[in-house]
Amino acid sequence: MHPAISVIFFTTFSGAGYGLLAWLGILGTTGSLPPDRAFGAVAFALSLSAITAGLLSSSLHLGHPERAWRAFSQWRSSWLSREGVAAVASYAPTLAFALGWVAFGTTHGVWAVFGYLTTVAAFVTILCTAFIYQSLKPIQRWSNGWVLPNYLALAAMTGALWLSAVTLLFATPSRLVLAVTLASVAIAAVLKLGYWRFIDRSESRSSAGSATGLGTFGAVRLFEAPHTSENYLMKEMGYRIARKHAAKLRGIALGMGFAAPFLLTLATLAQPASLGAISAILAAVLSTAGVLVERWLFFAEAKHTVTLYYGAQRA
Repeated sequence: MHPAISVIFFTTFSGAGYGLLAWLGILGTTGSLPPDRAFGAVAFALSLSAITAGLLSSSLHLGHPERAWRAFSQWRSSWLSREGVAAVASYAPTLAFALGWVAFGTTHGVWAVFGYLTTVAAFVTILCTAFIYQSLKPIQRWSNGWVLPNYLALAAMTGALWLSAVTLLFATPSRLVLAVTLASVAIAAVLKLGYWRFIDRSESRSSAGSATGLGTFGAVRLFEAPHTSENYLMKEMGYRIARKHAAKLRGIALGMGFAAPFLLTLATLAQPASLGAISAILAAVLSTAGVLVERWLFFAEAKHTVTLYYGAQRA
């Protein structure tokens, strides 16, 4: 599949924003984070800015962005529409929770209810985003059980890394936050490696023979190209990336997105708050950059079954 920059930006930054919101809702309501007003203001501003920027960028991928509002009407059958509804609905409990934290300096009582709702809304929105891709059966590398846990894990990881950065920036280090961050990075790395192992060792059951129904007569190959030049389907659905380039980009994604943030987060345990904040911010930035590379690969390595009609033997 052709990697669209707007969608890559959307899935990366909205995932980080919702991940940060989810952790604020969980840890904030349980008293694991200080109800400091400035801390809350920065954390909520960071998460909502990432979410809003991601949602706005996703509209750029539409042929007619001015008609984006119509997508909300298809929530009964479309995961894309459900994602839009969930994303907009998540603003209400989030702003209410932020009001209690920032304006009144508390996350307890009725404000805790909004905190729990914020976490649920963030989880549901990420789930809907994951199902947009997992529900596409013609793309075997998306339609599998690895996609949903990877989306949730990447959001949790990037959100935790940004939470750790904000926590240390305000000189309020929390070993619980650091433990959550390290665990999130480790789990996300294992799931990502599992996904890559799955797509490397499995193939779609669809082939040129099964697609044409001629497989019982022997090997099926393309006799003549259906077009003299590339068309839309070939450009969008038939995007190819060389195996050696994919392997190099996987290494970059693994190093920047997982290994370096893990080590930098671990290093904050032995550093004073000022240096720890720098390490934590660098870890969050590197992780976000690594996830951008990982998201690009997620699209570039996907194969659509329509390519079988353009000469591919398997999809």
